[in-house]
Amino acid sequence: MKKIVVIIISLVAFLSCKNESEKATASVNPEVQVSDVVSVSGRQLMVNDESYLIKGICYHPVPKGASTKRDFGTLTEDLKLMVEAGINTIRVYAPIEEEHVLDEINKAGLKVIIGFGYNQGGKNDIVSGSFVDYVNKYKNHNAILMWELGNEYNYHPEWFDGDIKNWYTAMNDAASLIHKNDPSHPVTTAHGDLPKELARSMSPNIDVWGMNVYRSVRPETIFKEWKEVSDKPMYLSETGADSYMQIAKDGYAQGVNELAQADATDIILKATFKGQDICSGVTLFQFTDGWWKAGNNNVQDIGGTAPNSTGVPFDGSPNEEFWGIVDIDRNKKKVYDVVKDIYTNVNKTTN
Repeated sequence: MKKIVVIIISLVAFLSCKNESEKATASVNPEVQVSDVVSVSGRQLMVNDESYLIKGICYHPVPKGASTKRDFGTLTEDLKLMVEAGINTIRVYAPIEEEHVLDEINKAGLKVIIGFGYNQGGKNDIVSGSFVDYVNKYKNHNAILMWELGNEYNYHPEWFDGDIKNWYTAMNDAASLIHKNDPSHPVTTAHGDLPKELARSMSPNIDVWGMNVYRSVRPETIFKEWKEVSDKPMYLSETGADSYMQIAKDGYAQGVNELAQADATDIILKATFKGQDICSGVTLFQFTDGWWKAGNNNVQDIGGTAPNSTGVPFDGSPNEEFWGIVDIDRNKKKVYDVVKDIYTNVNKTTN
């Protein structure tokens, strides 16, 4: 009888140890990736304590047709083109809710700047506070680089009862809330051009200032201005050129003109990367032409407006449906090779 009891006790102990061993093994599954730690040091953006240079692209893929909804159906093809071009960072204007999309971006070796809008009907937005749910859900995902609050809201005080201070207060509070929930990723915003003293003083919780800069082919002029007013990191959250000339100018013919876009982008990117002591890089506007912006979504329309965009090279006119480095069918435009050459050759030792 004693032998049977001993055998039973030994068996229970063995099974218990086996279960604990299996639990321990499961908790260190080598396929589970630990999220990189993103931080700031002085004026530099850091990933795992190494300087990170953003060689990025703005990405809002909307296919041809009646819908204006973003669609990741071409993601695999798009990522292949991005990787070939040396792109390491994608900036999106709204949260990516499909986890498999983030997984594929991460597998391709790219990171994402996730944008949150102020009022998106209570879905992942700032006014409802629901954006924090998204932060907590994905803060350990390896694809995340930064959390971004708003896009050029300084141009739209009418969205905030006519007082832009209401936005800066909301933005600063949202950044504070992110810091409390996720200490491993900085908070940024995409500000229209140089943040004035009011924006800076009311938003101390912004870690990295993104700036949408359209100063023809001279975006670097903002670096000196920023250095004089702040010691925080910054990057160009938008800049670039479209491939349509509204008028003939500077030797570029009127009409569709990929050469004008390519030449302007070459100047802009080279100037940007010369300023790495101040600027942490760029998310060029944008990956693909957006046929949904100016009219009939089944055709590529001329026109479209954007605030404070008279600095578009070389005609001073933003044709909103012609900004892609590839067209709507993913054919490479002339500018693609410019981006590829610069991105793949700048600081080759930098991520």
